[in-house]
Amino acid sequence: MADPVTTPEPAAHQKIDTSVPHSARIWNYWLGGTDNYPVDREAGDAYTSVFPGIVTIARSSRAFLRRNITYLVAEAGIRQFLDIGTGLPTVDNTHEVAQRLAPESRIVYADKDPMVLAHARTLLSSSPEGATSYLDADLLDPDRILAAAAGTLDLTRPTALILSNILGHIADHDQARSIVTHLMDALPPGSHLSVNDGSRGTDPAFERAQDAYNESGAVPYVLRTVDQISAFFDGLHLIDPGVVSVPLWRPAAASPTPEPVGEHGGLARKP
Repeated sequence: MADPVTTPEPAAHQKIDTSVPHSARIWNYWLGGTDNYPVDREAGDAYTSVFPGIVTIARSSRAFLRRNITYLVAEAGIRQFLDIGTGLPTVDNTHEVAQRLAPESRIVYADKDPMVLAHARTLLSSSPEGATSYLDADLLDPDRILAAAAGTLDLTRPTALILSNILGHIADHDQARSIVTHLMDALPPGSHLSVNDGSRGTDPAFERAQDAYNESGAVPYVLRTVDQISAFFDGLHLIDPGVVSVPLWRPAAASPTPEPVGEHGGLARKP
């Protein structure tokens, strides 16, 4: 096993391009973060002027992840997490939620964004009992991710694979499914898959805004149908309530029933 905190080496070949809006930085802006540039804020404001509900979607996504991690630790007994496409650190990151409940939890983050790499020290904070590490790696190279993650995680033990708002960056649906299957095939029974992504079929205004954003020259993000998102869980046992709009996944009992948004997700166990 690796030391509790593994600091990544800077990727010399990567540079942060501040002239083009970047989806991770725009998402960070919508979540109230500060790790963004004027070009990202301009793009984010242009998006919200067309579709103000994107801020609700972003925050609903983060809340969904928090409830997923809470279930995985408190009810499924998971203590290992592989979070790919983690994005920029904001609040209630995977390791913070997991280690708050179980300090011995071990987390590996993977992302190819140089700005995430620059903020890796924030991501790498860990409880003394657990471990947190960061990989400069691309989801399109799952074998490299698995090999490197094995330095921190024991991949013979149940592990939660977290894919939050990342699969939409892979335009080809069959390719995205193949990568998810490849990653889950490498994990043992009892492992879990958490996926949430922007969806079609719930909010036409969101779909129009996202299509316009994709045509703007920014890094595109493809919205998928609910059936397509559900297909990522083929062969796995879905945890109730299945694949639903993210605010509807196990909301707090004391809260009023939330309104659905154009993002769907679910959690499933590998038998």
